[in-house]
Amino acid sequence: MAALDLFGRRWALRILWELRAGPLGARALLARCEGLSSSVLYQRLRELASSGIIAPSADGYELTRLGTALRDALRPLDEWAIAWAQEQEHNDQEPTER
Repeated sequence: MAALDLFGRRWALRILWELRAGPLGARALLARCEGLSSSVLYQRLRELASSGIIAPSADGYELTRLGTALRDALRPLDEWAIAWAQEQEHNDQEPTER
């Protein structure tokens, strides 16, 4: 349950998503996460780092080995979300009967 508590916190998964392709600094993360305050960002970064999922690097923050494994584990969820969004779009385009 500790993992669900951590990932259920606002912005935690979004931060991990933004770090999926490589390290980013705090300014880049703030720019990519519109509406995220710097205080919440730094709180989530501390929580994710203390959990061993991310680590500070010369380029900002990056996924650790555990973070990379988590990213890989979330890939099927991402694929499902894409299929779901496409289905929703398809349903929105179908004419409705009167």
